[in-house]
Amino acid sequence: MTQATDTSGTRIGILSTGSYLPKEEVSNEEIAARAGVTAEWIERKTQIVSRRWAAPYEATSDLAVHAARRALEQAGMTAGEIDYLVVSTSTGDFPQPPTSYLVQDALGAHGAACFDINVVCSGFVYALELARSLTQGRPGCHALVIGADLYSRILDLEDRRTAVLFADGAGAAVVGPVAEPYGIVGTDLSSHGAAHDLIRVEAGGSRHPASHETVAEGGHFFRMNGRGVRDFVAEHVPGALVALTDRLGVGIGEVDHFVPHQANGVMLGEVVRLAGLERATTHRTLQKYGNVGSASVPVALDEANRSGALLPGDLVLLAGFGGGMSLGASLVRWGVGAPGGGPAGG
Repeated sequence: MTQATDTSGTRIGILSTGSYLPKEEVSNEEIAARAGVTAEWIERKTQIVSRRWAAPYEATSDLAVHAARRALEQAGMTAGEIDYLVVSTSTGDFPQPPTSYLVQDALGAHGAACFDINVVCSGFVYALELARSLTQGRPGCHALVIGADLYSRILDLEDRRTAVLFADGAGAAVVGPVAEPYGIVGTDLSSHGAAHDLIRVEAGGSRHPASHETVAEGGHFFRMNGRGVRDFVAEHVPGALVALTDRLGVGIGEVDHFVPHQANGVMLGEVVRLAGLERATTHRTLQKYGNVGSASVPVALDEANRSGALLPGDLVLLAGFGGGMSLGASLVRWGVGAPGGGPAGG
């Protein structure tokens, strides 16, 4: 497990947020027949009612660019002011080049150092911690962090374990210096590689390169052991959230807002109960957007931010968990407080 706590004189936080969801809304009824279930079954098992799928002309970088522009606009910044651009995705436009380079070019962020990370649904929290560490020692430095995934292209629509859950979207945040006492208080990241087979895409990489056989066998589809994932989440996630707040000297009952990965509504309810987060407002977007992978946390955060729910000084707990298996949790004291700060927080 990697632990990080801000102990320097420079506080780093989230200056603004942005998100983008494709226009096409796909209902449970449209998914149910092909997956061999009913619309009622999908809602009861997942609490998802609809989701968004990208248009045929849209790729992951397109979604990321839309979300990034909204975050930059809210921060009152131009792309030229960004020093680092990090894209978290497991569904990049191409195996190469990195999706972040396509985003950089589209935005005109020509001064930014760019890279992708792939930690699946934990990726935004991992990317946020990377951005904090990169900007910490450079006064006035800013990073643009984006979580974007486009799962509709890799779903087997006859597999009810995945087809009913996953969708497309992007969320973004501008990260930079904030005033005391605001900012990222601390972060825990952990990896559990022994469970790597719970979530996977088996073909298309160096072990099973693309071929007629891999395509015919459905090797390029996203696969998930749903029961195994549920057991993993119940065993590891609540304890990790409590451990982070304890380490930072904050009672779990002091958390004002919980912004989790939007995996499954029933699962989220269990996490809230087991972690003791009943007092916090849990921000949910899955009922209308589904599980948008690495975009889940920043999309939910953007909706909470733009609704006015997050007030200066509020404690916001971000949590990502997913393929690998991976966990990431970050505690944020919301607010900017510096002269010229934007309307968001962090």
